[in-house]
Amino acid sequence: MKYNTALTMAIAAMMAGSSAAALAEDGIDVGGTVRANYQYKSYSDASKDKMGDFKFDMLALKFKGEMNGIGLAAEYRFFDGWESLRYAYAYYDFNDQWQGRFGLTNVPFGNPGYISNSFWFGVPYYLGFEDDYDMGATFHYDGGSWKTDIGAFKGAEYSASRNERYSTDLYQGIVNGTEYSNEETNQLNLRQVYVMDYDGGSATIGGSLEWGQIYNGKTGDNGDRYAVALHLDAKYGDWKLQLQAMQYEYDADSPVDANKIAVSAYAWQYEVASKAQIYSVNLAKSFPTSWGSITVYNDFGTLTPDTDDASFDDSLMNVTGMAISAGPTYTYIDFIAGENMYAAGVNDHVGLAQTDSGWDNRININFGYYF
Repeated sequence: MKYNTALTMAIAAMMAGSSAAALAEDGIDVGGTVRANYQYKSYSDASKDKMGDFKFDMLALKFKGEMNGIGLAAEYRFFDGWESLRYAYAYYDFNDQWQGRFGLTNVPFGNPGYISNSFWFGVPYYLGFEDDYDMGATFHYDGGSWKTDIGAFKGAEYSASRNERYSTDLYQGIVNGTEYSNEETNQLNLRQVYVMDYDGGSATIGGSLEWGQIYNGKTGDNGDRYAVALHLDAKYGDWKLQLQAMQYEYDADSPVDANKIAVSAYAWQYEVASKAQIYSVNLAKSFPTSWGSITVYNDFGTLTPDTDDASFDDSLMNVTGMAISAGPTYTYIDFIAGENMYAAGVNDHVGLAQTDSGWDNRININFGYYF
């Protein structure tokens, strides 16, 4: 059912305000985020004529806490014209080392947290391998230096025909004239990392595995998919280095074109190469201040298609920017350069044949207030 976004936002805000005190008594905290966004696209005549656009980005309501030993974590986001759950799960601590999470929970794959520093995410996000959430259960082991994450998921958070979702999942529908009937199902994940402490910092080194099926809604048969990754998150003083190398493959049942597949996120759908390698290299440095902190960074990612279609090209994205933290506010200032990259230029895909002559640029400034 399609709800009126403005009405839903008002109701949710009133509910949060009227019930926050009562919920807090039971150990549940209510908070959220309001964001506004400015963007300037060098490849858009309309954007250049207007000197960019400054618009409402989103309102998020967050719930976190415990009642009778069972925890709750949830976040619901309202965007301009659409809305979506980011996550919603119950959690339980079996002992000091093991925790279980049940519901719409984070998929343990790749560098723990994010493989990016910017508001724009890294290339893996646009394929469904960064900050992804699915319906299932995860189990987390913290043994000090050794940490293990195990996940079992039945499917994505919404139906495959819906593009109004926060995280990237397989899409079922028509994209650029090609009809896709694919749906994620029966997924398993394993991530193992080792935390190494040293004078001045620490390094988290690990690997991830993902395997799942692809259900074809027309034929009733299943294909399969997998992804593997090696990752490093190292800190030394105020410096941070992130490295990740990964490979994925979608082998759908009875595809119209075995070289590509459709995904969706943020109220849009697009095509990606069905098999590729993705490499990420991110460097950041933080500068503490008397009023907060400033972090400057450069995030670079590239996807190399590994398909039978020789016309497919690499996709590249580089984000240079800074994040400014001051009191309840957090601001990203990003310069995004993309070549043959979705959302960072005119190309509406990742890893397919390039449709323009080179790099595209955009400036993105996101203002956030956290409460």
